[in-house]
Parts: sequence; structure tokens; C-alpha cells
Amino acid sequence: MASRTRSGSSAAATILMVIADVMAFILGLWILMYLLDANRANDLVNFIQDAARWLASWSYDLFTFDEAWARVVCGYGLAAVVYLFIGHALASRIRRA
Repeated sequence: MASRTRSGSSAAATILMVIADVMAFILGLWILMYLLDANRANDLVNFIQDAARWLASWSYDLFTFDEAWARVVCGYGLAAVVYLFIGHALASRIRRA
């Protein structure tokens, strides 16, 4: 029975994917907290909001919908999708190398 060993590039690809997934999770969690009207005075909600705003600083207010919830979903959602796409694409490229 052959055993599989992880090469350095495979481990790096896995780390990159996990980082992208965590970033997208934080953004998705903030969208969910916003839509459910989470208590903004709570420290955890504040931390998630600050982290999400930092991660989505390039896409926040990119769209100018009249409804605030639509701006949040599109602005933060776009950042989450981009991080997932780029992170997994780079990880795939690293694994092939």
C-alpha cells in the first residue's frame, strides 16, 4: 500500500485555501449578523464588523443601492466570493507546480 506524503507546495496550497475560507467566513458571518440585526454593542459583533470592514475595504460601498441591506450583501458578498475564487485558484496553481 502506497502512502501519500504532503509536499511543501501542497501544504502551502492548503494553508492558502484555509486563509481564503476564513476570510470569506468572516465576511459571510458579518452579512448574516447585519441581516439578523445583531447587537452592535456586543464585543464579538463589533470585532466581526471591524474585521469584515477591513477585509472588504475595497468593495464596501462599491454598489449604490437604495436599501442598506442590499449594499451590505453585495459589497461584502463580492469580497467573499473574490477571496474564495482567488484563494482557491492560487492554491490549485501551487499544487500543480
